[in-house]
Amino acid sequence: MFINNFDPVAFELFSFQIRWYSLSYIFGILLGWIYCKKIINDKTLEKIFDDLIGVIIIGIIFGGRLGYVVLYNPIYYFNNPIEIFMFWNGGMSFHGGLLGVIIATIIFGKKNSQNPLKFLDLISIAAPIGIFFGRIANFINSELYGIETNLPWSVKFIKIDSLNRHPTQLYEAFFEGFILFIILLYFRNKSFSKIPGIISALFLTFYSIFRFLIEFFRVPDEHLGYFLLNLTMGQIISCIFLLIGVYLFSIKYEIRKDI
Repeated sequence: MFINNFDPVAFELFSFQIRWYSLSYIFGILLGWIYCKKIINDKTLEKIFDDLIGVIIIGIIFGGRLGYVVLYNPIYYFNNPIEIFMFWNGGMSFHGGLLGVIIATIIFGKKNSQNPLKFLDLISIAAPIGIFFGRIANFINSELYGIETNLPWSVKFIKIDSLNRHPTQLYEAFFEGFILFIILLYFRNKSFSKIPGIISALFLTFYSIFRFLIEFFRVPDEHLGYFLLNLTMGQIISCIFLLIGVYLFSIKYEIRKDI
């Protein structure tokens, strides 16, 4: 059993608090950008990829925030609309950020006369890096924790209560971050992955599977609880993205068979 008593503030700079959560976004995006630049093998994409980073950041922030507002706490923000813009108070949705990035990338690709799926494939390969750092930050913040357990690797989040819990943030960092990165790296070297959209489909599929399963060990949002078939909001949304991923893979793989 491990006792979690981490300070969410990494350090202070001129009386301004720098939080681990903010640093996770910075490191995730920076390392993801470096990795993408390293593996790009299309000179046309390489020339405009730097411009895409700003678009991705906007998609993550606004998509993540609006996703949380609409999907996880709409009544509260309807009554307190000004707080929608208070990003520093927390409240981000991964699925919302994902949708924001997809929409922003599609617009960017069309504007630059490029296939958006080529950009989304690059982003998908690098996304597990950001997910890994983000979930580690969730662990430090003692948020998105798991249900009670007596397993040897349980964690006591003393800022929450005195119960031993599943460290679901670390489960997600491992499976949605490290393992997903390895899976996509493996498939990236396969000939069929050269078809635009294949890597994106694999990302949506495997991420959704991992997220759906780990949610069984995670405490649902207190104000939402469980829904149909005792599923959480995260599991329901994961099912939708899983179907999208499987469908996209099936149509793209059919194209490969016809070539």
